[in-house]
Amino acid sequence: MDAMLTVLAALWGAAAGLLVPRAAYRFSVEPEDPWRDACPEGHALTGAARGWLGSTRCAQCAAVPVPTAPAPTTPGDGPEDRTDGTDGSPRATRYAPGVLVPVVTALSCAVLAAATGLRPELAVWLLLAPVAVLLATIDRRVHRLPDRLTLPAAGAVAVLLGAAALLPEHAGSWLSALLGGAALGGFYFLLFLINPNGMGFGDVKLALSLGTALGWYGWAVVFAGGFAGFLLGAAYGFGLMILKRAGRKTGIPFGPFMITGALLGMLLGALAA
Repeated sequence: MDAMLTVLAALWGAAAGLLVPRAAYRFSVEPEDPWRDACPEGHALTGAARGWLGSTRCAQCAAVPVPTAPAPTTPGDGPEDRTDGTDGSPRATRYAPGVLVPVVTALSCAVLAAATGLRPELAVWLLLAPVAVLLATIDRRVHRLPDRLTLPAAGAVAVLLGAAALLPEHAGSWLSALLGGAALGGFYFLLFLINPNGMGFGDVKLALSLGTALGWYGWAVVFAGGFAGFLLGAAYGFGLMILKRAGRKTGIPFGPFMITGALLGMLLGALAA
């Protein structure tokens, strides 16, 4: 039963992860810019949900002939997205990553299912996992966490866990979850006030939802997940400094480390529950 649940969760994660790359591409813009509504060549994005769901390749680009060019002598010298197919016809332009994100989402859902088991909160984790991967992808690409995602996520996790608390066999506390969200969000807000250049306000809003999820399993899990995020971020920044790819004031996307730390904390809490 547990193995079947893990497999089903992985399949759900893979399917949901396929929807993330296009959304990540559309949201990966500067704060003052609207989300993207066209591929890099300017063709309007089409598909379900007003273009939010669909392939990561632009079919219209395939209709434009690609001039024959000598093969590049060095990897990366030629066009990155526009390449000829094996039959001489141009491939559609890929404008978003199409493999890594679904794999990460599937693995995340699988480990959450294996640790949580058949409890009501598992449905909440499986719904939130693709959103977390989407946020991590956007932050990695443009160093920002859009309000259109962080704020609804914070409200959704609180409401969904409230519903899970009404069902039998749950292994957490809704009140503890709400307090955990307030505590972790307040802590990040304090860090933002102390050093606005080092901590973005998007991280503060992300901390609300992550703290709520961690708080479901108690204060020890809130501390463990929050600390793990800081530790991972610090290790990454320190590694960049050793490699001389960043300085002490170089900004790094902190959201992916916050999310990874929260995932580790939730796994710990689920296994201990």
